[in-house]
Amino acid sequence: MKDGLEMINDVPCLFVIFGGTGDLTKKKLIPSLYRLYKSGELSYDFAIVSTGRSTISQSAYQNRMKEDMLASAVEDLDEAVWNSFCSRFYYITVDLSADGEDYTRLNDFLDELDNILHTNGNRIFYLAVAPEFFGHITTTLHRHGMLENSVSWQRIMVEKPFGTSLDMAKTLNSEMLHALPEENIFRIDHYLGKEMVQNIIAIRFSNLIFESLWNHQYIDNIQIISTESIGIENRANYYEKAGILKDMLQNHILQMLSLICMEAPIDLRPESIRDEKVKVLKSLRLCTDDPCNSCFVTGQYGKGSIGGHEVIGYTEEEHVSPESTTPTFVALKAHVDNFRWGGVPIYIRAGKRLDKRVSEIVIQFKKLPGTGLFKEFANTAPNVLVIRIQPSEGVYFHFNAKKPGIRFDIEEVAMDYCQTCKFLNNSLDTYERLILEAIRNNSASFTRWDELEYSWKYVDSIEKVLAGREFENHSYMSGSRGPDAAEALIESDGRKWWR
Repeated sequence: MKDGLEMINDVPCLFVIFGGTGDLTKKKLIPSLYRLYKSGELSYDFAIVSTGRSTISQSAYQNRMKEDMLASAVEDLDEAVWNSFCSRFYYITVDLSADGEDYTRLNDFLDELDNILHTNGNRIFYLAVAPEFFGHITTTLHRHGMLENSVSWQRIMVEKPFGTSLDMAKTLNSEMLHALPEENIFRIDHYLGKEMVQNIIAIRFSNLIFESLWNHQYIDNIQIISTESIGIENRANYYEKAGILKDMLQNHILQMLSLICMEAPIDLRPESIRDEKVKVLKSLRLCTDDPCNSCFVTGQYGKGSIGGHEVIGYTEEEHVSPESTTPTFVALKAHVDNFRWGGVPIYIRAGKRLDKRVSEIVIQFKKLPGTGLFKEFANTAPNVLVIRIQPSEGVYFHFNAKKPGIRFDIEEVAMDYCQTCKFLNNSLDTYERLILEAIRNNSASFTRWDELEYSWKYVDSIEKVLAGREFENHSYMSGSRGPDAAEALIESDGRKWWR
């Protein structure tokens, strides 16, 4: 027992944050680290070193983080725990774009903490900065001997996006691999830290009733839906470069697709899982290879109403050009060209400023054949399995049964497992989970380079089609379900979006 808290994790290390004064640090990283500390998930021999360009005292920085946490009203702050937390929470001024004295001073400071706290030289460097700094920081840390990975270990955690195109991602990856090995690079896709995304493997492979039917013979279509009611939230500089294709499709959605469509791994080790995910991403039919390469719709939100409040359109957002054509919505039909999934369309819909916030995966099974006994039931609803990612977590299975009474009538019924209700939101937060997994060296919840490579190939193929001809970027009203063309996309196949 130390500081009045029972610590569980026995992995000693220093957690070093680049970008310590940014939004990600104050909204996600520090609250997550505080909760992990409060729950005893961190080692006795653990400390946080936050860096930033601002020249402020350590106590002033800690007070700023405390005020931000109190203002967010996300949780109750235990004063005694916070004070204990601060005894392991440091701030040092570092100009991350420099190359010299600041990094030398940081290295000396970390060495000093190693000796005091017995962290053995083990370090995680979390790059909570813009992607253009990833390569420079990694190269500079390497040049100053801070990524040796010999007696002790050093790992780097990087946020998305990893590059802005396949070529830029390759360049960045080459820079990072020159500094440290692939197994020590933890590329974050925070959807992989979500409880129900991690549950996909359990739902698929521990239930014979599903896995035996998980193929083109029984499944009619798959839908991956990820919509938000919020706009770009003061992130115009980022979003103008990314748009919906790079903000959602290239990472979160394709990661969910790979988990849904992959073959069973030989075991649950990270590399076994990621090997199977890569096979799916390699099998994605590129838009430039598709004779029907118009099988996607993009859109941009205009004015509208969200929750009874009037909101502005995308081109009226601060720092967005009135002539911007950046898409904030995409609907498309994807294909995984392998034996299991041949002929099964995978419909994807994602966007901002839509009617509600929801992320879910829909598996729609084929209808019964309309012959013999089943002729009577040919018009009944198909069986549907829905995996709910957010905001509520759970699984919903839709099937048919007889109505009570003398007539033999069929009605649609459902089994609904609400994980959020059962565990009362007591599961780990996404960033808490990812931080712990990196400390424990479990890379299953992070993306490997070849996963990113094939994801970028797919997204680049869409962008080439968009750039190669005049393509209508449909306008849609904020608070709606998106452009009408998205409905027409799936209805032209005789199907409809899951509602």
